[in-house]
Amino acid sequence: MNRREFTVGCMAASTAGLAAVPARAFDLSESDAASGVRTALERGATAAVGLLGKTDGFLGNPKVRIPLPGFLEDAAKLMRTMGQGQRVDELVTAMNRAAEASMPEAKALLVSTVKSMSVEDARKIVTGSDDSVTRFFAEKTREPLGVKFLPIVTRATEKVSLASKYNAVAGKVAGFGLVKKEDANIEQYVTGKALDGLYLMIGEEERKIRQNPVATGSAILKKVFGALK
Repeated sequence: MNRREFTVGCMAASTAGLAAVPARAFDLSESDAASGVRTALERGATAAVGLLGKTDGFLGNPKVRIPLPGFLEDAAKLMRTMGQGQRVDELVTAMNRAAEASMPEAKALLVSTVKSMSVEDARKIVTGSDDSVTRFFAEKTREPLGVKFLPIVTRATEKVSLASKYNAVAGKVAGFGLVKKEDANIEQYVTGKALDGLYLMIGEEERKIRQNPVATGSAILKKVFGALK
């Protein structure tokens, strides 16, 4: 591909938007930009999956640890006063272990999504906000990853006796509008939270790259994201 001026939205972009982009960012070729973004996406995705897809990846990380939904907190407190705190802890642990177990399934789809991204996608990401990589992944992969995660989460949560009781209680509460429909089933709830955690961690990796591309040790990341400093 011939080196061309890497414009962002070109005439469609507003003057205010262009003013926020450093002039040297416009010297990037489309091939450089796309290569840099693909590298950033793959690094961020691989790092996030590696951090979350291990024992205590969710349970031991307060940023992504999956709690009981708010409407069950009072019930959980009552159970603890009745000496059944261990059962509550078992459910919370099972929920988080299920999320951890689902993570390896994400890597192949995330990497495949990176490889199939368009130059237009790269344009939006390289000059976008600090969470543009995260939003790209969420838009492209949330639904198919949810399909992959659900059976893994289901197998994990079925081992805990409280899981079926969660569904029974949540289903009734949902009828009164006290819980979101997607949270009225423990498998759906954990799957959604697992995806939220994945994209959150991808976002953290993205910010690291944008803030200090030199530290990545990657020449293309330094060239592309360093040009936006």
